[in-house]
Amino acid sequence: MLYTPVPGTPLFHEMQEQGRMLEGVDLADIHGQDRFNFKHAAISREDSKRFLDWAFRRDFERNGPSIYRICRTTLEGWLRYKNDPDARVKARFAREARSLRDGYTAALWAMEHHLAGSNEPVAEKIRSLREQVESEFGLFARVMARALGPVMLWSARREERRLAAGHTYEPTTIIERRNWTWTAPLLPASPLAVLPAIEESSAS
Repeated sequence: MLYTPVPGTPLFHEMQEQGRMLEGVDLADIHGQDRFNFKHAAISREDSKRFLDWAFRRDFERNGPSIYRICRTTLEGWLRYKNDPDARVKARFAREARSLRDGYTAALWAMEHHLAGSNEPVAEKIRSLREQVESEFGLFARVMARALGPVMLWSARREERRLAAGHTYEPTTIIERRNWTWTAPLLPASPLAVLPAIEESSAS
């Protein structure tokens, strides 16, 4: 994610005062995953995009898809707390682990086969996790993986072709205008610190 001044924030006000905000940047593109919307002291706007894309690709190539990581974390939590003496803790992790049995095994199957030809180390990690999930949750998880996995794989490959052909998803931009021309001062950590100022204002 890029460090991004957003209208209405102290950072935006500071950059505007310094004359470093760039003109003509669409508000829909200041989410921190495109390129700088201000003049950086050492990195150009074009380089910020190039560096960010490289970082995202590198992260994906080394660590795999985010859904795989969610599944791994969820399974680790379940294995650690499934026998917890606190019934509330056990219930919480049982509730979260249901997603592994009900659908995530299919997603893991699809990811594993999708990456098998292009990133075998990550595909092997996904395969290992899928096998752990199937071992932990039994027949239902294995059936879900083999029944829905091919459908998800077909859908992912179709979507990949659509994106390669130039199809994009651009959601509607919603703008809330609050304090765009005035930066509210930051309040001190302790509410007591503002009492003298309030009292002085009331007296006047």
